[in-house]
Amino acid sequence: MQLSETWFIEGYIDFELQKYRLLAYLNEVNQYFNESKLYPKLSDTVFHYNNLMSFRDNKKFLQDKFPRQLTQVNLQKVELVYEQMLQDNEIMQELENITNFALEKFKTTIESGAELYDLVEKQIHIEPVGIMPLYKNEGYVLLRFGPHTEIRAYNYTITLFEHQHARYKGLKMQYVDSWSGTITHTYESIKRDIIRSIRTLPNPAVYSVETPLALPLDETLLPIAKRCLVRYIETDKAA
Repeated sequence: MQLSETWFIEGYIDFELQKYRLLAYLNEVNQYFNESKLYPKLSDTVFHYNNLMSFRDNKKFLQDKFPRQLTQVNLQKVELVYEQMLQDNEIMQELENITNFALEKFKTTIESGAELYDLVEKQIHIEPVGIMPLYKNEGYVLLRFGPHTEIRAYNYTITLFEHQHARYKGLKMQYVDSWSGTITHTYESIKRDIIRSIRTLPNPAVYSVETPLALPLDETLLPIAKRCLVRYIETDKAA
């Protein structure tokens, strides 16, 4: 189930209707969290929470997003109807009730997801493999998790994103290959195999990422590992 950006002002502005729509959505989110799956549900709930905060604190949001009910053919009358809706105290009170209720529910759900995120993050261990180059914005990740002996290799690339007034770094990962972790298949030997078979970087940055937790790979481990690795590399650069 998905919620649109303006779910709380779509259809009838009715507290009970929007309450059950929200609870159905959050019930699905909590089921994902109970299965130790965080993404994309956690980022979605954070988005909706921030969106509601913006709605509550920013009148321009209301002017931009409030549905224009086309009850009149004459466009001038439509503008008048729209203006009257904004001035309707009952509608505005209902919106306030919906917003306050939803913010509390989103906050509780986000806190639940954040607890799982923190638990996983504390159990992720990152180490450089072999001699590290000066250029670390591109390289490889060797991932092992849970009881598995399999070591999964990913190519990673750190990219810079700009959003409004903020700049932040993200990390893209692409699966390369897998090895069975044995005495002969160590992190160092896998790094040598990668250098021999993929010649784009003569001495790539390679990091091992390990966790004892058995986690959903795509929904939890990889998203959190990406964030941990970006922070690890940036801290290493600053040292």
